[in-house]
Amino acid sequence: MRRKAEIVLRHVWRNRTTWILLLPVLFVLIGYVLYPTWQTFVNSIRFNGHWGFELYRRFFTGDSLSNLEALWNSVYLSLLSVIFSALIGVPLALIFHRYDFPGRRLFQMAAVMPMVLPSLVGVMSFLFLYGESGLVTRTVQHLLGLSTPPFTLSGVPGILLVHTYTMYVYFYLTVSSALQGLNPSVEEAAVNLGAGPWTVFRKITLPLLTPSLIAASLLVFMTSMASFSAPFLLAGGYRVLSLQIYFSKLNGDMQMAAVQSVILSVVSISFLLFMRWHQGRRDYHISEKGVSGWRREVRNPYVKWMLVFLGILMVAVLLLPHFTLILLSFVPEGTWTYQTYPTEFSLENYILLMKDPSIWEPIRNSLWMAALATAGNLLFGVLTAYLLVKRKFRGKNLLDILVMLPWALPATVVAMNLIFAFNVPAFFGFGHVLVGTFWILPLAYFIRHIPLVVRPTSAAFAQLDDSLEEAARNLGAGWFTAFRRVILPLVLPGMMAGALLAFVTAVGEFVSSVLLYTIDNRPISIEIMNQLRMFNLGQASAYAVYQILLIALVMFVSNRFLGVKMQNTL
Repeated sequence: MRRKAEIVLRHVWRNRTTWILLLPVLFVLIGYVLYPTWQTFVNSIRFNGHWGFELYRRFFTGDSLSNLEALWNSVYLSLLSVIFSALIGVPLALIFHRYDFPGRRLFQMAAVMPMVLPSLVGVMSFLFLYGESGLVTRTVQHLLGLSTPPFTLSGVPGILLVHTYTMYVYFYLTVSSALQGLNPSVEEAAVNLGAGPWTVFRKITLPLLTPSLIAASLLVFMTSMASFSAPFLLAGGYRVLSLQIYFSKLNGDMQMAAVQSVILSVVSISFLLFMRWHQGRRDYHISEKGVSGWRREVRNPYVKWMLVFLGILMVAVLLLPHFTLILLSFVPEGTWTYQTYPTEFSLENYILLMKDPSIWEPIRNSLWMAALATAGNLLFGVLTAYLLVKRKFRGKNLLDILVMLPWALPATVVAMNLIFAFNVPAFFGFGHVLVGTFWILPLAYFIRHIPLVVRPTSAAFAQLDDSLEEAARNLGAGWFTAFRRVILPLVLPGMMAGALLAFVTAVGEFVSSVLLYTIDNRPISIEIMNQLRMFNLGQASAYAVYQILLIALVMFVSNRFLGVKMQNTL
């Protein structure tokens, strides 16, 4: 009887603890995800003091055709980005995973190098290379003796080039991970039954890769829909919806900016729901585990050395943006103007970064704001992941959706949501106006990167047996002691991988920053833009190199010491 009473009491206490832990999670999600989103929607249906959908009518009719054009352009550009990224990322994954040839490991490492370029830095490096005055453009013009540049990086081709370079990695990483889990005996059985290579790929391999292809397509589409840096610098008059939101804010048309934000959110979330529905229609799993590291040696010498040549060419193309930024970071201010190529190099830009407090301030701001946001992500992510995986309660699926909502919303929309919610004193702002203060940017970084910590931490919790916590509790440990001494050390690798990724993403964040920053908290990305506007390319490149080195260091630490690859957080 006593044993039964103890079980009932423990069950009651466990439920009580669950709801106590849920309170701060719900406060954050309601106050900083749902409430700002609701405020944006409210502002979108209020026009000249009246409630209605007049602004939506203007968006979709002749009164504002530019907005409808921008919406179509965003969807069109995103679909093209998915196609071109897949055409590069999927073949690379298949070649590097299925075939063994000289230099393969080096080529694999180079294939993920676009990940270390923040969005603004990546676009900037392409401008330095392929813009109207870029190094490659000038070289081709000089070699061919042309009076005008042979090409210019702008419009749809320029944006697509940047998107493909930076986003094919999503396909490469997700497909590579899926290939490691496939059992080659399935394909061998098909070959033994008379199927040719194309038939095996179409009927066996491709269906098993479908979940990974859908996940990568989702990532690329939503990243492209939210893209701001490439259209901002390369659009050349080409309208996309993320830019329209920015221009509406600059022009003071906040109601139309709210409508544009709502529509961009609906498109992004709808695509997410559609892809999840499509993925759930069929079962793509096999009953056996794959054999890691299975590869076929390339024996044909012509094919082998052709692959080596193409790999060397790929490394050169992929690393050229990085080397360009490093080279230009040594160009002193004012020494590269009319010349075809820079002629003077020194350490002046790096010395100024270390000596001049005003130049170092954006770096300090970025590091401090990213650290604050990541600390919040870490606490919130661990608590939320624990509740989603290890506790049972009503509304768990809804909580999971709310956690992923910031990932589905473009950064432009997240920033506008915060503007509408906290440009006046609000309860969730603790009675203060947050817009225009230092704290609005760390809050934006925190909201935007919630899923980056929750997802890998949830995966780590899912691998733990519940009996570990129960054993600690049976030995007299309280919940907090069991969690701190037993559970937390076991989920540390996944938790830290997500936290490090959130940190470096916050350091390189540009989209939220350009809408929310003030002169006192301007981050690195904004200072890079300011240096570009002043044509101080060397100082802008030096800031960019700092960002690249920081991201590369985090990736190295995550892979080498934490034993968790960064693609596990995607």
